[in-house]
Order: sequence, then structure tokens, then C-alpha cells
Amino acid sequence: MTASSSARAALIARGYAEMLRFGVAKGARAETLSGLCGLGDLILTCSSTASRNYSLGRALGMGQSAAQALAGKTSVAEGASTAPVLAQVAGDIGIAMPIVDAVCRLLRGDAPAGAVVTQLLARPLKAEAGGAV
Repeated sequence: MTASSSARAALIARGYAEMLRFGVAKGARAETLSGLCGLGDLILTCSSTASRNYSLGRALGMGQSAAQALAGKTSVAEGASTAPVLAQVAGDIGIAMPIVDAVCRLLRGDAPAGAVVTQLLARPLKAEAGGAV
């Protein structure tokens, strides 16, 4: 396993934790989010080159701007429109979503992907479900 594989796994796990916090705060059932429509979709989005959001994220990671990555696309990478709205709603209800905030910074071109990932991975460890750190 490489460092990038470990980083990817950490970001997926943290992304799921963000999704769960937000969903439960908005009335979703945790069991629903742990199934195919929640965790399953997250894993697919984070790992499939056929995913529109994955393709957008890869392009941003390669240094393209959001405008460049989205130009000429006939399909919709819904995360490009959803992330800023999600960040706003989460902020309004006091839910921390650092990955969503990082995606918004990438979409706006505020920071390069490498810096954003480094910042996310440098966040302090916190107790998670089951008491693990």
C-alpha cells in the first residue's frame, strides 16, 4: 500500500463522516447513509473513472481550473454546483465539513490541489465512532 492509497482511504473515511454528520443533522437515518445510496455512492464516486465527479476532481488535481475541467462537457458533475450550496447550509447549521470546504476552495481556484490535500491530512486526529482515533 502506498502513501497515496492511505491518503485516499483517509479522505474517503473522513468524507463519509462528514456525510453522516450532515445527513443525520438534516433528519436522515444513519442506516440509510451506510447503504448503497450513501456509502456505496461515495465509494463509487471516489474510485470510478466513469464518475463525472471523479473526473472533475482528477482534472482539478492535475491543475486545471474548474472552468477548464467543465468546458465542453455534455454531462453534469453535480458536485460542482452542490458543494458550494452544501457548504453554505452546513455552515448555517454549524456542521463542520472540511472536505466540502476544500472542494469549494478548489472549485474557486483559491488553492492548488496538493496544498488542499496536505491541509486536510494535517488536521488533528479526533475520536471517531467506537472511540477509535
